Amino acid sequence: MEHAVLGRIRREGFVPFGWFEPLADDGLGQFTKMVILIGNAGPAMFNRFSRERSRRGQSLDDWTKSVVDVLAGDLGAEAVYPFDKPARPFLTWARRARAGHVSPLGLNIHPTYGLWHAYRAALLFPVAFDLPSQSLGPSPCESCDGKPCLSACPVKAFDGSFYDVVSCGKHIGSAAGKVCLSAGCLARKACPVGQQYIYTPDQIAFHMHAFKKARETNDL
Repeated sequence: MEHAVLGRIRREGFVPFGWFEPLADDGLGQFTKMVILIGNAGPAMFNRFSRERSRRGQSLDDWTKSVVDVLAGDLGAEAVYPFDKPARPFLTWARRARAGHVSPLGLNIHPTYGLWHAYRAALLFPVAFDLPSQSLGPSPCESCDGKPCLSACPVKAFDGSFYDVVSCGKHIGSAAGKVCLSAGCLARKACPVGQQYIYTPDQIAFHMHAFKKARETNDL
């Protein structure tokens, strides 16, 4: 039977990706004894967000904070977010939590969810409790034949170690990039892992337009 805390997280539409007991050099302070990373995989969380934002008119970050703050309070935890300033080291925490590997695209790849997941918050608990240990295993990228993610981008924005975000942003803002803007990143979609968790078209369009807007803002 799943632990009650993990079950509660899932009932809110989030996925508990991994957990760890922090060490002194994790920078979480002496009062944090357990960290659980949560987020979305597939469409479940976005479907809830889509329903509720029509009533509240919130951004995804604001909606996430309003929901997870309540969840954290109910569980006796503190919530921190990837959009906090200064930025929190979520990818480092992911390694500690055995929640995935770094892919050639720079995105975190999960052995089950592939590239179709994202961290939305970390729950910091003042006590440690028994959760099943996780065995992540090797990165699926190590045995991937041909690494199609690296050849799918029409502007060659990825080379396995560097992401040319400027070229990517210019492409999706152009007429030639309309397919990527509406249907999603072709490099991400080329990954064979976790294909059953690919986001819905509405979810893909939401994130791509948010990325386009962010790039345009940075170019001002």
